Amino acid sequence: MYSNKESVNILTALLAAHGVRRAVVCPGSRNSAIVHNLNECPAISCYPVTDERSAAFYALGMCQAANEPVVVCVTSGTALLNVLPAVAEACYQHQPLVVVSADRPGQWIDQLDGQTLPQPDALGRFVRKAVSLPEPHDDEERWYCNRLVNEALLACRQNGGGPVHINVPLTEPLFDYCVEKLPEERLISLYTPKAALIDGAIIREFENAERPMIIVGQMKENPSLAIDLERLDGAGYVVLQEPLGSKGPTARYLEEAVALVENDDRYLPDCIFYVGDALVSKRARKFLRRARHAHCWEANPEGVPHDVLMNLTGIIQARPEEVLLQFCERRSHAFRNLWAAARMKVREHQEHFEPPYSQLLAVKWLEETTARDDLSSAIHYANSTAVRLGNLYSWHHIHCNRGVNGIEGSLSTAAGYSLVSDERVYCVIGDLSFFYDQNALWNRNLRGNLRILLLNNGGGGLFYQLDGLSASRACDDLVAGRHQTTAEGICRENNVAYYSADNAAVLENRLGVLTSEHSERPIVLEVFTSAEQDAALYRKYYELLKGKI
Repeated sequence: MYSNKESVNILTALLAAHGVRRAVVCPGSRNSAIVHNLNECPAISCYPVTDERSAAFYALGMCQAANEPVVVCVTSGTALLNVLPAVAEACYQHQPLVVVSADRPGQWIDQLDGQTLPQPDALGRFVRKAVSLPEPHDDEERWYCNRLVNEALLACRQNGGGPVHINVPLTEPLFDYCVEKLPEERLISLYTPKAALIDGAIIREFENAERPMIIVGQMKENPSLAIDLERLDGAGYVVLQEPLGSKGPTARYLEEAVALVENDDRYLPDCIFYVGDALVSKRARKFLRRARHAHCWEANPEGVPHDVLMNLTGIIQARPEEVLLQFCERRSHAFRNLWAAARMKVREHQEHFEPPYSQLLAVKWLEETTARDDLSSAIHYANSTAVRLGNLYSWHHIHCNRGVNGIEGSLSTAAGYSLVSDERVYCVIGDLSFFYDQNALWNRNLRGNLRILLLNNGGGGLFYQLDGLSASRACDDLVAGRHQTTAEGICRENNVAYYSADNAAVLENRLGVLTSEHSERPIVLEVFTSAEQDAALYRKYYELLKGKI
């Protein structure tokens, strides 16, 4: 019988699944549930050592002899600090020492309770990975616990190996052993190709799946990748991406296509290949998380797992292009054609949808103008509403600071880009982002190739698209940051050409200026709209689309 502590059972199951066969265990009450489980698990042999410092070196010696991960399990408090000498040695020897420490619950740390100290980062830079497990109360916390243990046990083997630390906070009571068997836990695997060719079994699994899908998150601009993704689309694979991934036919209509099919399980994949970083579309992430039983492989050069869809099967430590090149023509294009039909409905909807004067119209016209007259330009979008509008109409690769999605620095990033590029550089930015980063214009090195489309609807427009928030009396002034500020004075102070628009006729004329007029200094076109009307129009765009099902 195993402990009733779910985090301990998840940990034990994954230690066995990752091939851990030996554990050096030290005395203690707080870690007794872990020691009990290690002793009960038939796949793991336990070796008792009383002194924690000595125990950790025992485990290090086992790592050296067996050339595989070995656990040293200690109780809470200073017991953990005593393993540090062996951990430091394991760090410099690249040995996969797995430190498992029991801990008091977080609420009792630094509260004069017994045998407590801050443990999660106690081993500092000497470990490759340090995680502290939750005590799960729901499915998301169970997924999180599983993911953390997988991440730590992958890290101890990567790039030559090294020590890791798994901290396990446990609430009392501690001594209930009533669980008959360990859970069947998801194992995340790491595959590191020894040569350019990827294991044929992984390739065949994807090629032979009924509903394979390639997801492309944000990536650096890469023309060869765009060509290969277009090839794979033609070969019968569903390729879902946004313009932040690459440009081309498959980089359009992701958000709208998912909105069209999100309640139909026929569109869920059974096998996913994920490359790149984040997707902007929250709707797409939520939809793909429903494919809980799909096999999901991610490829990145670092071999770092990102379980954004909550179904990661394994990581291929390789450049995405190296893997994508090995996918061949599929026998059946049925799943790809199903998605293609949804995309065609979106395309037809967008071609017939004529927005009135709004931020939506401003972005639509800018994209149409640059596609016709300025194909060599680079276009940056700020976060929040701006990049979502860009994803609707963009014909090009989108530059955007999506790493952490902050509103600061978008204008400065585009300005820095413009100093190195000889082509026109556009920055489409909302009012809060612009005013937050207005010092980007306080620079004498800026030139006339920087063009800024400032979408000013008097506040954070994205907040008006969030269901329920408008009911709060704090929404306008305290959350959305309502204001009556304009950029005219800022531009005058910084010798920046300034134009504005407050209706469609003026907007059309001033966009011509923004995209074609010669200037020695940057140009700003400030477009004034209503936040409420912008939000209503954005909702209407999707409501009319869904009516086409």
